Amino acid sequence: MTGLGPVAWPPAPIGTERLVLRESEARDRAVFIELFTSPEVRTYLGGPRSRDELEHAVPEVPGRRPGLFVIDLDGAMIGTITLDRRDAERPGHVRPDAGEAELGYLFLPEAWGCGYAAEACAAALAWFADVLPGEPVVLCTQTANDRSMRLAAKLGFTEAERFEEYGAEQWFGVWSAGTPSG
Repeated sequence: MTGLGPVAWPPAPIGTERLVLRESEARDRAVFIELFTSPEVRTYLGGPRSRDELEHAVPEVPGRRPGLFVIDLDGAMIGTITLDRRDAERPGHVRPDAGEAELGYLFLPEAWGCGYAAEACAAALAWFADVLPGEPVVLCTQTANDRSMRLAAKLGFTEAERFEEYGAEQWFGVWSAGTPSG
């Protein structure tokens, strides 16, 4: 994440009851490509990307950057969580100077419905609240994405506004450290 200030990256791996949030490794490359080529995963994200394009574009160690956690279940990657700064030009902000931290997540379809996303996102939010206390986190999802809407509610995000973007109604919510998550 740009603008982390004094926060060291990567943090030590974060363990939950069933998962580990960690930095990406070379062994994760195939799953990164699968996430971006999956029609199910990309339904509300502009559709799947070309496998050929990604095979050439994705580096040997993908996703190695501040703000990106690989979600590991029993030694295998099942998804990612990102904490990135929201572009000032996009609609949806809670601070006058924009640049809020925005939570994003992608999980393989076989990991859906098991509570992994809620568990991993709650851990990432707790880590964020610990290293940047008092800073809000935002989340934006299409209102048509029922799973993402339920996850946002479960994590304690509250609706700040709705707007049209990318040809669809978007739900924009905010979370702060005092909000229950998980």
